[in-house]
Amino acid sequence: MTRERLAVVSGGGTGIGRAIAARLAGDGYRVAILGRRAAVLEEAGAAIERGAGPGAVVPVAGDLADPAAVEQVAARIAELGPVDVLVNNAGAIITPPQDGSLAALAASWRRDLDTNLLTAVLLTTALQGALRRPGGRLVVISSAAAQRGGAGPHSAGSYAAAKAALHGWAFGLARQLGPDGITVNVLAPGYVVDTEIFGADWSEEFHARKVADTLVGRAGTPADVAEAVAYIASPAAGYLTGQVIGLNGGAVLGR
Repeated sequence: MTRERLAVVSGGGTGIGRAIAARLAGDGYRVAILGRRAAVLEEAGAAIERGAGPGAVVPVAGDLADPAAVEQVAARIAELGPVDVLVNNAGAIITPPQDGSLAALAASWRRDLDTNLLTAVLLTTALQGALRRPGGRLVVISSAAAQRGGAGPHSAGSYAAAKAALHGWAFGLARQLGPDGITVNVLAPGYVVDTEIFGADWSEEFHARKVADTLVGRAGTPADVAEAVAYIASPAAGYLTGQVIGLNGGAVLGR
């Protein structure tokens, strides 16, 4: 298979990002998966290629909160050609400090902002000139927490705040890039199982509560998110831009 289209997925080694990468690879994209852990990316790439075929995945390791590392990542991406789809998926919930000091709280908030906001800002800025014009697709993965607050028993609010900041930033990008034929949309998933964010330390009671909060009576899956991204990234979605799209089983109603 000749893979003429290029997709870039941050946080592509696990969970939602890995599912997105696999879905786009199955659609014929060559997918660059980004993350801090080279071994995790290599394993994910090999697994995706077993289904999609050889040459489908290019693992590119780097800390996306580090400007120098992002420059190196962008240089590697530039070798692969114009970027048709950029999915900013990297993120995590940073456990808030337990000692109650303002200094520790500030450090925790800065880590959450770096991990969930700055990673997207730096990567998008570094690759903005490489986005295909016209026809490029920029997808930002946010969270239902940005719309309703909180993110579970470990949250101090910084995760929700960081994800909410992505929305205003994406709206500005949509206005800026729309004349170039590039769409910018935010996808805000709700409770999704089989991810590192909702990991083994989350209780059965928490799981049951989150499922009960939906209107469809089930948790989301990485595949649900990947299918939504596949549509947003497709040529059929060329009139969809500047939107926050909730994918949460009805736990947060549209507004």
